[in-house]
Amino acid sequence: MTTNPTSTTPAARAGRREWTALGVLMLPLLLVSMDVSVLYFAVPSISADLEPSGTQQLWIFDIYAFVLAGLLMTMGSLGDRVGHRRLLLIGALAFGTASLAAAYAGSAEMLIAARAVLGIGGATLMPSTMAMLRTMFTDPAQRAKAIGLWSGVMTAGIALGSVMSGVLVEYFWWGSVFLVNLPAMALLLLLGPLLLPESKNPAPGRFDLLSVPLSMAAVLPVIYGLKEIPSEGWNVRYVVSITVGLLFAALFVHRQRTAAAPMISPALFRGRGFAPSVALNLVSAFGIMGSAYFTTQYLQSVLGKSALEAALWALLPSVPIGAAAPVATQLVQKGVSRAQVVTAGFVIAAAGFGLLALAGPDSMALVLAACAVLAVGGVVVMSQIMDLAMGTAPLERAGSASSLMETGAEFGGALGMAVLGSIGTAIYHHEIPASAPEAARETLGGALAIADRAPGLATAAREAFTSGMQGAAIAGAVILAGAAVLAAVTLRRVEVREQTCETPDEPSKLSPSGV
Repeated sequence: MTTNPTSTTPAARAGRREWTALGVLMLPLLLVSMDVSVLYFAVPSISADLEPSGTQQLWIFDIYAFVLAGLLMTMGSLGDRVGHRRLLLIGALAFGTASLAAAYAGSAEMLIAARAVLGIGGATLMPSTMAMLRTMFTDPAQRAKAIGLWSGVMTAGIALGSVMSGVLVEYFWWGSVFLVNLPAMALLLLLGPLLLPESKNPAPGRFDLLSVPLSMAAVLPVIYGLKEIPSEGWNVRYVVSITVGLLFAALFVHRQRTAAAPMISPALFRGRGFAPSVALNLVSAFGIMGSAYFTTQYLQSVLGKSALEAALWALLPSVPIGAAAPVATQLVQKGVSRAQVVTAGFVIAAAGFGLLALAGPDSMALVLAACAVLAVGGVVVMSQIMDLAMGTAPLERAGSASSLMETGAEFGGALGMAVLGSIGTAIYHHEIPASAPEAARETLGGALAIADRAPGLATAAREAFTSGMQGAAIAGAVILAGAAVLAAVTLRRVEVREQTCETPDEPSKLSPSGV
């Protein structure tokens, strides 16, 4: 039970206008999530045209996700202050302009800069869409359905991005993967002012500029270190990067607790259920992204599928995702407790890891089934946890609440790839024959590159990689089973009541008197 005041009158139900507006919001959300993976198949063509260095190629691929993750909290808080519709439209304009610049980039430096601006635009769009959704759908049942759609679109967008990239690059030039963003952004700019209501904090206080660099210094080094560990190992540089990020995270938290007008109000965490929501959402992302690290390599390197074939096959597990969130929402609305539904979601996801642990070097059907089961469980958890968090948060802090959830998901995804990837790599090193060449002992890709010079090496490397995937899957199943227990305990007595304003019996954390 939350301590904040609750609305005493029934919430107004959304009509055709709001549902139409939701459809308009889903388009940019889909494209923002697709841009995480849209360069999977375009990189070779970009390399041939722009001739980037190795470092530039890495930045072309990674800078979008880094900037996006680093600015989510800043943009969520900024939207609470200047208005989510205004920030959404500004972000759409920036995203569309940067897409055009990226499509016709004449150098690696220009493409890197355009991708960075795309990350800035994406960071404004993601929390703004959720905050607008929270404003438009005040009826709990309708909000739950809308958030279920939001979660499904986010998850599906990452899978669709790689496939769309492959198809476009096959028939057009690499810049076409960016041009597809323009119609959706133009539609949002045209219809947004007509369909979307404005919402912002009526008394936001001064914007805490110091929190901006602190938040980025906390997020970026940790994300960077976690993303590099699966492929490079526990290098001292990455451990130091993570440590530095955690130190800045401690400074950021201290700043939020002591500033007169913090970027992220500590009052958010006083709503019972919000802190568990952030933690459980992180663990769910841990499972989904941690499994993806292995399954994409399994389809291409173990089964020998081409990149496009692997991406098309990887779409199959996305099919049941569309039903997962609506079914979970229906169960909650029919009286099943949210704690039970979230717990069941984690159990289903853990079962997906269990299936993955049974896969052999030629078990494509089992791997795809495992991915489907895991994704269904993850979406069940994410949709319900996001609904819980947004229902707990006051309307005037919807942007900050959404950005915290999304930043947690970014951390969880990077942590999943680092932890499970490291477990898989360690087992691979143990299983690969000691007589194999050094390149083959490092990675499966290295082994396949020289397999023609060493009879039997390819088979041994594929079996070693599969053993590593099995070991990581067992670890993932244990972690998600633990999350199921955590959800059952922390959410057992949590009830969501619609939050409308700050608690009247305590000073507002948005004003100097609230220090």
